Amino acid sequence: MDYANDPELSGKYLGTITKDFAVVSDTLKEASYQIRKRGISKYPIFVFARMPVPFGSLLISPDEMATEWYVLASYLDIFVQQGGIAPERIDDFQAAYKDPDEFCCLFVADGEFTKFVFVPYPED
Repeated sequence: MDYANDPELSGKYLGTITKDFAVVSDTLKEASYQIRKRGISKYPIFVFARMPVPFGSLLISPDEMATEWYVLASYLDIFVQQGGIAPERIDDFQAAYKDPDEFCCLFVADGEFTKFVFVPYPED
């Protein structure tokens, strides 16, 4: 799995993800901070999925904030336990992981399509 920012993230996803991210970014930034501050993980991951998936805890449902995506809070260890990241790829993931104060690590899941992307938080 590729962990880099892929400019080719399909237009099918880019628009709706960008729109929903703008709505939920403050919530995600605070959740990322809390996950790191509490020592849960240095690597928060937020799942954007068309339906609930077993990779974290539901943070925001579409009917709650009028988003098109379910948003789940997760982190590296959960992805390893659930088979989303192979144990031998942990170092690759950690090397690709961007500053969590500036970038949100998203895992986009829609059926067979899955991809990690790092989206910058909006400037305050």
